[in-house]
Amino acid sequence: MHALLEAIATMPASQQAQRLFHGRGGLFPGCEHLSLDLYPPAVVLTSFAPLADEALQSVGDALQQRWQQLYPGEPLTWVYQCRALGAAETRLVQGSLPEPHTVQEDDARYQVHVLRGQNHGLFLDMAEGRRWVRQFIARQPDPERCTVLNMFAYTCAFSVAALQAGAGQVINIDMSKAALASGQQNHRLNQLAGGQFWGHDIFSSWGKITRTGPYQLVIMDPPSYQKGSFVATKDYARLIKRLPDLLAPGGFALLCLNAPELPLAFLQDQMAELVPELEFIEQVANPAIFADVSPDRALKVLAYRMPS
Repeated sequence: MHALLEAIATMPASQQAQRLFHGRGGLFPGCEHLSLDLYPPAVVLTSFAPLADEALQSVGDALQQRWQQLYPGEPLTWVYQCRALGAAETRLVQGSLPEPHTVQEDDARYQVHVLRGQNHGLFLDMAEGRRWVRQFIARQPDPERCTVLNMFAYTCAFSVAALQAGAGQVINIDMSKAALASGQQNHRLNQLAGGQFWGHDIFSSWGKITRTGPYQLVIMDPPSYQKGSFVATKDYARLIKRLPDLLAPGGFALLCLNAPELPLAFLQDQMAELVPELEFIEQVANPAIFADVSPDRALKVLAYRMPS
């Protein structure tokens, strides 16, 4: 655990939600099961293998020492989540969490819940994707005329980014009404209007989705595997085929895939085969902290453009 303890010893002072250590990227031998995140004021340690009490004590001691260096006199709050058997077991090791617990990324605020479930309400590896959306909307000649379709919206962080940048309307669609309720709260936190929230099955709603378009930006960020709703290997193609009907002339599509078992070519080949008229523009870089020994295992975010 030397690499993790070294990361703690050099942990920066910050009020921004971010990853602090990414052992999952394979760059730190022996730490492949570990990650450390900052959801201010809480530090969250996640392990995909059981950790002995001695190891947890070492982490706690290191965190306590660094926290007092950064924030003298302020209490440390940290959380441990073990995902050794697939299901998450989470406990508050030290300190207390605010209720509600809100964090900041750039100029946006998001509600998170680090003690409940495996997903905390904000995917930190998508930070550059949200910045890309902000920059895209800000570059438009008339941002208020931009309509964005945010598919598999989860807690609608992409929508917050788009509306803060000046987009006129964002359609957020997700099967989980609980996730969309959190998304609505995120919009209220940031005092944003212009978001719509559809608790629909995307594959049963193409008529409504298409009628509301065309869209200047379509964001596709599906789960890689969600039994009964989406399996990337067979369902991503169904999304891609719809892009020409959804995009306005000159509109952009942002395709996201977080499946370590599927390479970048999985998306590129399907795009080239199914919608060759769309032009590949760029791959959005992941935050540097998420570097991986094999880029094909990491989050993949690709931007394409519809001809004008």
